[in-house]
Amino acid sequence: MSTVEIEYCVPCGFRERAVDLANTILNGCENELEELSLVTGDHGVFRVTVDEETVYDKDEDDAEGDDIVRAVRRAL
Repeated sequence: MSTVEIEYCVPCGFRERAVDLANTILNGCENELEELSLVTGDHGVFRVTVDEETVYDKDEDDAEGDDIVRAVRRAL
């Protein structure tokens, strides 16, 4: 079982994107997860980690939702 964390920038308005991504991950991977958490942040952050390993960081990649979910699945 794995832990997924989605950290998102509150001032940037990324909450809806983070919630949508969390729902998509849960729909496809719920049985493989111990925990999925949303973590508030700032300074433009939007980062997804699986078991503390970064699988997506907005500053390094411009992937869309489906690509991020595939990266999460690979890490699981």
